[in-house]
Amino acid sequence: MPLRLRKEIQAVPRQAGVSIVFVRHGESEANVAKLISDIPEKIVNLTENGREQASLVDPGPIDLAYASEFPRAWQTAEIILSGKPFLIDGRINERKSGMDGRPVHEFNQLVLQDPVNFRPDGGESFHEEMERVKSFMDEMALNHPGGRILAVSHENPILAALALSGMEPHESALGSIANCQKVEIFWAIRGDPRAVRSSGAGAGSEASIS
Repeated sequence: MPLRLRKEIQAVPRQAGVSIVFVRHGESEANVAKLISDIPEKIVNLTENGREQASLVDPGPIDLAYASEFPRAWQTAEIILSGKPFLIDGRINERKSGMDGRPVHEFNQLVLQDPVNFRPDGGESFHEEMERVKSFMDEMALNHPGGRILAVSHENPILAALALSGMEPHESALGSIANCQKVEIFWAIRGDPRAVRSSGAGAGSEASIS
């Protein structure tokens, strides 16, 4: 079920924080094959279509950029940033499923039994992923107050960030993020969300990539 994102969701912040512009990587070879790819050491590249998608992303002014450890994420970041430097952070890696190379639909069927707490053998639950992503977001808010950070990541970590930002975790866990869709989250120092802004061309999105 695709996650429908309102253009902006408001909550009251307690303190100044950071804006994090999450971008899902462009279309990858695994996306086309509909196979799970959750081991960063196994090279899975962007497709030509994925590279074109990345070239259309405008993150706006940013102070610092990060990408996950996966080649498809840092390839996307390289294109978005036109070769400017960025940092690698494993906390925004794709969710560990323990099912690398298996069809995506097999994992999706297993998750339905308990979308937030189900943890496959050798993998992590959505709740555990939320804790991992929260560590990244808290550090960004602590170290870069008032800043704007680009984070090139994956579908599941971005859904986890949305759950942390006040969306219902069950709904978020069953949602979807299109390739190169942007989701901007204001994250306060104590982990309080102020706003979420989403744009993208995928199903369930109400705005378009600018």
